Amino acid sequence: MNIEYSKHWIKKQQNKRKDITNDMIEFAIENSEILKDKYWKNTLNAISMIPHSGRTLKVVYKRKNQKVFIITAYWLD
Repeated sequence: MNIEYSKHWIKKQQNKRKDITNDMIEFAIENSEILKDKYWKNTLNAISMIPHSGRTLKVVYKRKNQKVFIITAYWLD
């Protein structure tokens, strides 16, 4: 999966712990239903429980051709 990151996501990763990895983001996108975002047009959500941590991850992203553009990702619990 070809992933691009938003400026927001890059800045967030620099300032906080890096507890959300690329593998977790890919797992959430691949193993969740395609959900449309409530507020932003043309934006999708992926909500999935990550197996080893047992936590639920939400990823907000857009699909552009063969690329996935990550806007943000965060833990729901």
